This record gives sequence, C-alpha cells and structure tokens, in this order.
Amino acid sequence: MEGTAGVVHAEGVVRVYGEGDTAVRALHGVDVQIESGQLTAVMGPSGSGKSTLMHILAGLDRPTSGSVRIDGTEITTLGDDALTKLRRKHIGFIFQFFNLLPMLNARDNVLMPLTIAGAKPDSQFFAELIERVGLADRLHHRPAELSGGQQQRVAIARALVSRPTVVFADEPTGNLDSRTSGEILDLMRGSVDEYGQTTVMVTHDAKAAAMADRVLYLADGQIVKETGQSSQHDILRTIDTLDLQ
Repeated sequence: MEGTAGVVHAEGVVRVYGEGDTAVRALHGVDVQIESGQLTAVMGPSGSGKSTLMHILAGLDRPTSGSVRIDGTEITTLGDDALTKLRRKHIGFIFQFFNLLPMLNARDNVLMPLTIAGAKPDSQFFAELIERVGLADRLHHRPAELSGGQQQRVAIARALVSRPTVVFADEPTGNLDSRTSGEILDLMRGSVDEYGQTTVMVTHDAKAAAMADRVLYLADGQIVKETGQSSQHDILRTIDTLDLQ
C-alpha cells in the first residue's frame, strides 16, 4: 500500500530537559510528517533524540514547544484523560523489552488494548493476526514460558490488534539474536504490506532500516537527512558520510 497522506505531523518540536545551566536540549525544532501506509525508520547515534522524538510523536511525552497532530488532532494541548483516549484509539507501541504483563498469558496480553478500552476483538481479524505472528500454539503461555522472539511476537500482535492509526516501534530487534531479528522485521514489514499499517521504527540497525520505505537520520536533535527506500550498504554509507557513528 503506497502512502499518500500524512497521519502524524510535527512542526517546530523542541524538547528541553532541566533548567538553567543544566538544561539539555534533546530536540531542536523538528519538522516531520509520517506518511500513511509506510514504514519509516529513524536512525542516529545514542543521544541524537530518536527516542525522545518517538515518545513525543506517540503522545508519551510532551514537547517543550511545537505542535504534534495525529490524524488531524492536535495532541500537545490535550488533557491527560483525552490524550490517554487518543492513544488507545490511534497508537500502537512495540518496546525493545516487550513490556508484557507477566501474570497474563499471551492471548490476554495481545488483547490488553481492547480490554482496557472496553472493546471486543474482531474474532476473524484476531485469528488471522495470531496465525500471521505464529502464536497459535502459544496463546495460553505466560511471558516467562516464551522465548524472547515469541514475546516480541506477542508485543507486535498487541500493537496491531486494535488496528491503530500508527504503530511506533522502539528498537524492536535490539534485544534479539540475528535470526529472530530477521523474523520480527519480516512481520513488521508484512503488517505494512498486508494491512497498510503505518509504522515508525527507531533503530540502530542498518539491516532493519533497509526494510523501510523511508529513512530519517537524526543528529543533535535535528533531522539532518532523509532518504527513500535504501539498501543496507547505502544506509551504512550515509551514516558514515554524516559521521553518525
């Protein structure tokens, strides 16, 4: 599915932590638009502002100044309750360390966003999703009984089950071995291709970024370059050229 419309818009986003002489400016007036139906990768060295930008775009943090709109709604001025409701409807999140609830089995972890929202799952979509992520024989296992890759599959299904406007993935393969990482990346790419799921992925991994339709490069709190779909070799060369090691 080709992206034709922006679903997340950020304008002039600044994020400053602390005050006075100890203040740290994590983002310096970032402007970005996330296109519908695309996988966008965000790359940059540690401390470049990648995770800060993702958290602000997802409504998990508020900018010091600037504007963020999701599906046309300005989120920076919303109260906490309204922002929580918006995130439930529009945002899915995949964490590096899975963030599953240990007392719940895989099925209940996947369904958690719908349970919190008081919504019932679409049984056909749920069955298709579980089959796609390869969890059909693991639904009644708790996280401690699952491998890291299986736990991340649960986390991906949880992010997709409510069919959100946009999924954010923060280093989704950072805690996995290379073979399992490849499987997880294939699942994420498949969710974009099969469901048209708009996805933003923060990653250090050039192989992961090579799966994306678009790559944004951050340095010192600013987007310093943007490219379309790129090979792993071209991404590594861009990182080297920009001195983003």
